Amino acid sequence: MKTILLIEDDKFIRDNTAEILGLAGYAVQPAENGRVGIALALATRPDLVLCDIMMPVLDGYGVLAVFTQNPQLTGVPFIFLTAKTELTDLRRGMELGADDYLTKPFDQATLLRAVASRLHRFAHLKPDYDLRANGLHEFLADARATSSLAGLSLDRKPHLVRKRQDVYLEGDEATRVYFVQAGRVKTLKTTAGGKELITGLYGPGEFFGYLTLLEGTPHRNSAVAVDDSELIYIPQDDFLQLLLRNREVSQQFIRLLAGRVSEREQQLLDMAYRSIRHRVADVLVRLHEEAPTADIHLTRDDMAALVGMAPESLIRTLSEFRQSGFIELLPNTIRVVQLDKLRQTAW
Repeated sequence: MKTILLIEDDKFIRDNTAEILGLAGYAVQPAENGRVGIALALATRPDLVLCDIMMPVLDGYGVLAVFTQNPQLTGVPFIFLTAKTELTDLRRGMELGADDYLTKPFDQATLLRAVASRLHRFAHLKPDYDLRANGLHEFLADARATSSLAGLSLDRKPHLVRKRQDVYLEGDEATRVYFVQAGRVKTLKTTAGGKELITGLYGPGEFFGYLTLLEGTPHRNSAVAVDDSELIYIPQDDFLQLLLRNREVSQQFIRLLAGRVSEREQQLLDMAYRSIRHRVADVLVRLHEEAPTADIHLTRDDMAALVGMAPESLIRTLSEFRQSGFIELLPNTIRVVQLDKLRQTAW
């Protein structure tokens, strides 16, 4: 049973609305002012809030501000109840983050439609998205419906980035998040001596560039297209509002961040303690599993930068794997022949 927090100072409207919602199968928590409503919400997180705007003690705008800023309450659907029909008042509520509004007096059917519609939209915000199979559009559609962000458009056009073209450079201002629709992009650090270390390799269905944006710092690495790629740009304001407004979407990106941090830690451990054979085998296994075919399309220089070793050492190790029958070395690709043997070597 869904719980609805009803904050309304007019007793007649509060009792009548609570009765209608109760008959429709909702559990209702009535509150006569904003302060009482917040106390109830902190004790039991509601599934949706119906809140009057003009109230004593704490008005609706103040209640919404608390819901937006308190981690326990962010992401709860919020519908304003207002007798004011001036456009400026309605606009203010929506700009502050309200998901919908009802103008009093409203009839039973209008109330129930608004509540059901908002709960339905929030229920369909999935914790995980198959970003390789049109999942970006699902992600943005659900996020846009949930947070009422007009800036998140499903009509974003992909940007073509040619092979070896820079996406951004170390020190550039972080202004957007990038989504790989096709192709691959590498992020890398360059030493004073000109040597590269690849810190990330991103393929279709993956986001990148969001860490420095979250930190509010310039990019600490560079991003370069490995292949001819199609990237979708999500502006900083849209992205940050989306994370701040919706807990489920925030958790999605927290999972992405946590996974990338774990990869970085493992990369550092491997470089410090594992042998060259182990590291090369591990990278080959990962690239093979991510590739759509058995062939790995990555230059020797890029692979060496990904492993964190000199290209000469990589070539020598690849030759040993070829002699052992683990792989085949083709002019522009590496073909994995014995995946199990590579896995054993990687362990």
